[in-house]
Amino acid sequence: MYKRLFVTGGCGFIGSNFVRFALADRPDVCILNFDKLTYAGNLENLSDIEGDRRYTFVKGDIADRSAVEKALSAEFDAVINFAAETHVDRSILSAGEFIRTNVLGTQVLLEVAAARGVGKFIQISTDEVYGSLGPKGYFTEETPIAPNSPYSASKAAADLIARSYFHTFGFGAVITRCSNNFGPYQFPEKLIPLFVTNALADEKLPLYGDGMNVRDWIYVDDHSSAILAVLEKGSPGQVYNIGGGNERANVEITRFILETLGKSQDLIEFVKDRPGHDRRYAIDSSKIRRELGWAPSHSFEEALERTIKWYVENRRWWQRVKSGEYREYYRKQYGNR
Repeated sequence: MYKRLFVTGGCGFIGSNFVRFALADRPDVCILNFDKLTYAGNLENLSDIEGDRRYTFVKGDIADRSAVEKALSAEFDAVINFAAETHVDRSILSAGEFIRTNVLGTQVLLEVAAARGVGKFIQISTDEVYGSLGPKGYFTEETPIAPNSPYSASKAAADLIARSYFHTFGFGAVITRCSNNFGPYQFPEKLIPLFVTNALADEKLPLYGDGMNVRDWIYVDDHSSAILAVLEKGSPGQVYNIGGGNERANVEITRFILETLGKSQDLIEFVKDRPGHDRRYAIDSSKIRRELGWAPSHSFEEALERTIKWYVENRRWWQRVKSGEYREYYRKQYGNR
């Protein structure tokens, strides 16, 4: 039923992994990838499928209405919106682009998609919209939204706009809120790829505060399979939490990385905590498991070892990303358009 997919932000970490996963898992699916190619969008993330006839790339900004209208002029069954500014530290330094992309961009997509008669719209969100948890309890779909950073506030606003399009216009919007993802092709500003690549280069691993902030982690392919389940079986107007059930303190992740790579624990450098740093996130994903029959298929340790191995074996990729050299790859193909 949902065979023609309009995917935004498909050159980013989660988006590129989803595009690859969906094309491999659903032979009858065709995908148009609409991506602005910001610092975190990398065409090399999907260089292995460039020749696939089911895949098309279009460079564009979701906040640019004319560009969205042009790209969505063809008939699509669903829009899956991965496009977002996502790094909390960057949102603290400068929130404007987060509001523009995450809030205005989502509204533009919703309005154009609704006008075009798209059947389903999946808003990819985050558990960070719920705020911070104490030592006990879990976020459910009924947990009040209480974002604590400009990033999470912008995602919460986008969620509410998507919700309003369902309730006001009857548009088929669905919201997914996922825990922390990890896996290949993640931009090395996030904890796991930053610490793996720093360790490989024998550089310090800057750990915020006491390192005891807790997150629920999920392997990116498990997230992708959950999105496909929501696409095919999720009900419009609903929110689905997606979690791996893998709560780990940041310091525990850090020590695991160093141990796996055979590096000294002395590489850990505790640094001043960032403002408004949420202490704990933990997701109750029983709804999607119960209603849609989804469950993660990777254990945390096995998936983290696989991820570390990928960065070890793909030094050229992350070295090019860290240096900015990768941007030459798409400049040659797309110029400054």
